[in-house]
Amino acid sequence: MPEVSRFYGIIIKMFFKPKEHEPAHIHALYDEYMGVFDIILLR
Repeated sequence: MPEVSRFYGIIIKMFFKPKEHEPAHIHALYDEYMGVFDIILLR
């Protein structure tokens, strides 16, 4: 999973490859906390 950004101790990682790790989403990691954000693609 590629690391997109790192700032103030927060690490942003992105899962986006089709058919490898569906659905596309972003992880925000900070210490023992984790936020997961789904990406909805409108076509």
